[in-house]
Amino acid sequence: MASLQQLLKPSWTSLFAPSLSQPQPQPQPRTFTTSTPRASLQNSSINRRQFVAETAAAVSLSLSPLIAPVQPAKSEEALSEWERLFLPIDPGVVLLDIAFVPDDLDHGFLLGTRQTILETKDGGRTWAPRTIPSAEEEDFNYRFNSISFKGKEGWIVGKPAILLYTSDAGESWERIPLSAQLPGDMVYIKATGEKSAEMVTDEGAIYVTSNKGYNWKAAVQETVSATLNRTVSSGISGASYYTGTFNTVNRSPDGRYVAVSSRGNFYLTWEPGQPFWQPHNRAIARRIQNMGWRADGGLWLLVRGGGLFLSKGTGISEEFEEVPVQSRGFGILDVGYRSTEEAWAAGGSGILLKTTNGGRTWSRDKAADNIAANLYSVKFINDKKGFVLGNDGVLLQYLG
Repeated sequence: MASLQQLLKPSWTSLFAPSLSQPQPQPQPRTFTTSTPRASLQNSSINRRQFVAETAAAVSLSLSPLIAPVQPAKSEEALSEWERLFLPIDPGVVLLDIAFVPDDLDHGFLLGTRQTILETKDGGRTWAPRTIPSAEEEDFNYRFNSISFKGKEGWIVGKPAILLYTSDAGESWERIPLSAQLPGDMVYIKATGEKSAEMVTDEGAIYVTSNKGYNWKAAVQETVSATLNRTVSSGISGASYYTGTFNTVNRSPDGRYVAVSSRGNFYLTWEPGQPFWQPHNRAIARRIQNMGWRADGGLWLLVRGGGLFLSKGTGISEEFEEVPVQSRGFGILDVGYRSTEEAWAAGGSGILLKTTNGGRTWSRDKAADNIAANLYSVKFINDKKGFVLGNDGVLLQYLG
C-alpha cells in the first residue's frame, strides 16, 4: 500500500466560523357540624343507622382539606436520567459524533449528515449552527463522521473526503485537502498529541500524523480486502462475501481497534504494532451489529434483533456470553460506559437500557419510548456529561 504521504497535499485553506395548562381553582375546605346535642339525639327521629351514616360522612368531609389533591402521574421523561434537547437543524439529519474541548467542557461540537456542524458554549444545553465556507462553495453535501480534541487542537473527518484541523479550540478551522486516491472513506479520527492524530478509513487503512497533517504514515501494511484475500482459506467464515468496507469501528483508550464487516458475518481487531488486521469468526449465529470496548478492557457485542453479548475476561477474545436484555425485539445499536460498572445501551425505536453492575443485568429506561427515532450512539464525555445521538436530529442529554 502506498504511503499516505504521497496522497496528501501540504496546502490548506482557512476555514472561518460565523459566527401548562391553566391553573385549576383550589378546592375550598368543607366542614360538617351538628348543632344537636348528643343527648337530644336519643329523642330525635334519627335512628342509629342514620346517625352512623351521617357521622361517617361528617368525618370524611372534615378530613378532606387535610388530604392533598390528587396530582397527575409524572411522565416517564420526568422520572428519567435523560432529557431531550431540541436542535436548530432540518428534519432527517442523523447525528454522528460529539466532542468537547478538554480544557473547556462548556465548549463542544456536534456532527451529522447534511453538512451539519453545531456548536455549544454552555455545556450542551443550547446549540448553534456552524458553517464551512470552503465546503459550501462545492456541490458536495458532506457527512461529518468523527471529531476529536486534544487540548485546544481538534480534528474533523467526513465524506466525501474532507479533513479539518483547529489549533484554537474550534474558533477557526483549516481545511487540509486529501487525494482522491485515499483508500476508502474516512470514518474515524483520534487526536493523540500536539499536531498529532490517528485516522481510519472504512477499508481498514490506519494513518498517523505528527505534523498537523502535512505528512501521514501508514500504520498497517494493507487494506482489509488484501488481508482477507490472503486469509480467506484460513477458516474465516463469510470472508468471500466481504464487500471491502467496515460497518462499524471502535477504538479503545489504549489504541486497539475492533471493527465489524459490512455484512456482519465476522469481525476484525488490530493492536498497535501489528502489520495487519486480524479477522475473527463470530461465535454467535446472528449477524453482528456493532462491537466496542468495555470500561474494564473487555469487548461488548451486539447482534441484529436485539441481542447483547459480553466477552469472557478482558482483552481481545472470541468467547462471548449472552446477557438478557429487554430490547422488545428492536436492535441495540451502541453501548457507552459512564464508569466501570455503569453503562447505557441505545437502539431502535427509542430503546434505552442501563446496567449498574458492569453489564451482567440491564433494566429499561422508558425515557425515549415515545420518541419516533433510532438512537445510534452513546457518548460519555466524563461521568457527569453524556449524550445519546439519533436520527431526525434527536439528542438526549444525561441528567444523572
